Amino acid sequence: MTTGRLLGAGRMADVYEIDEAWVLRRYRDPYGDAVAEAAVMDHVRGHGYPVPAVRSATRVDLVMERLTGPTMGEALMAGRLGPDEAGAMLARLLRELHTLPARDAADPAVSVLHLDLHPLNVILTDEGPKVIDWATAEEGSPGLDWGMSAVILAQVALTGEPRLEGVRELLAALLAGQQEGASALTEAGLKQACARRAANPTLTPREIEVLGEAGDLIRSLTQMPELL
Repeated sequence: MTTGRLLGAGRMADVYEIDEAWVLRRYRDPYGDAVAEAAVMDHVRGHGYPVPAVRSATRVDLVMERLTGPTMGEALMAGRLGPDEAGAMLARLLRELHTLPARDAADPAVSVLHLDLHPLNVILTDEGPKVIDWATAEEGSPGLDWGMSAVILAQVALTGEPRLEGVRELLAALLAGQQEGASALTEAGLKQACARRAANPTLTPREIEVLGEAGDLIRSLTQMPELL
């Protein structure tokens, strides 16, 4: 497919303009499976979860609805959104996602997991926040999804990259936004999240170096006794 203007570049893919209604997300080899990503997006959207509509997909190309609005990260940097509000919003998006039925597993304890839900993957549209970048989505225990979001934010807090004001407060608000009286984040989920981040080939040496400290920061911020 012929690409238009480059709109954005991530660690695994680039996003190009098609027209005012659609964009093309193109994976760089060897990353990604756009067909699998599209299937997850269609599934959660069919259950009312806020994601862009998908028009078509091949292994490397995903044509999806063009969203208008800043990322949550951009809104934070511009002072249009506070870290407490952002953390609470991320927590709500995780909670709502984990109430949806899995696509494949029959076990009710198994949920759809995003596994990369952070401020750069939430677009603040006029219709409300919408979640993008489902490349890493799979099914499993919600504790892993909470762990991945928490570890990503803790790494940013410790490395300062990308620059994001108030990220520790945002992380604390995310952890405070778990279901009242029970922790969705588990020690097993946290350890698994750290292991997955350590094995991620797109991370920098510094990001990997702080993983142990990131786990300790998360434990220090949560009030759930099983993590202390």
